[in-house]
Amino acid sequence: MLFEEASERILIVADFHIGFEHELAESGIYIPSQTPKMLSKLLSVIDEYKPNVLVFLGDVKQAIPKISLEEWRDIPGFFESVLKVVENISVVVGNHDGDLEPLIPSQVRMVPSGGMLVGGKRRVGLFHGHAWPSQDVLAADVLVMSHIHPVVRFYDKYGFSIVRQVWVKARCDGSVLAGAYLKRLKVKLGDVSSREVFREKFGCSVSDPELIIVPAFNDLLGGLAVNRAGGRLIGPVLRSGCVDLGSSELYFLDGSYVGALGRVQSHF
Repeated sequence: MLFEEASERILIVADFHIGFEHELAESGIYIPSQTPKMLSKLLSVIDEYKPNVLVFLGDVKQAIPKISLEEWRDIPGFFESVLKVVENISVVVGNHDGDLEPLIPSQVRMVPSGGMLVGGKRRVGLFHGHAWPSQDVLAADVLVMSHIHPVVRFYDKYGFSIVRQVWVKARCDGSVLAGAYLKRLKVKLGDVSSREVFREKFGCSVSDPELIIVPAFNDLLGGLAVNRAGGRLIGPVLRSGCVDLGSSELYFLDGSYVGALGRVQSHF
């Protein structure tokens, strides 16, 4: 995802899960390291779009809570190569990123799971999605998360299926979002609206933000089939009920419009 604001061109990528091959090997599935392939792909994207800011939206690594030998081998060199072409790099911590800091160069900024804001006139809040974002991120005009590796699964009449990665664009109900966050903090609303209480307590206002869910950069990972998910939603923002997934728009990686999720669910 590329976001442009004044002099900044911000490239947002997510869910590399470097070292995932080690877990597959433990299950008897052996594939070579995909890190060189992903690095080459990322460098090609950088060369095409010329960002001056790069944000990794969580889950750079795979092992929880340890660091695998594959991660020690691959991650430092991966970041050193990327730093040669983009100097301003941030990593928003995902649920797989425990103990990531020793693996990355000191120039790379580590951002807590609460996320970060970019943009000026139109504020964009970036967070991984496994944990609640911070209050200022929740108050952004656009929310961008990853974590669920969104895909669609299509079946033919014989029961065979294909899976394609997708972008998801949805609208959030700010009242429900603010209310769910306040409930987590055990804040009682009384007769006051959740938006008002949120504004009084944190000094910022929750609108009805647009939500964009970023597909995984690593295309060998599994994902959540959003057209078959039913009630299996992952992460506090999606589980809060604030997101109207039924009318969300789905896009393939090349930008082709798939359709509204409700129609995709009913036709496949």
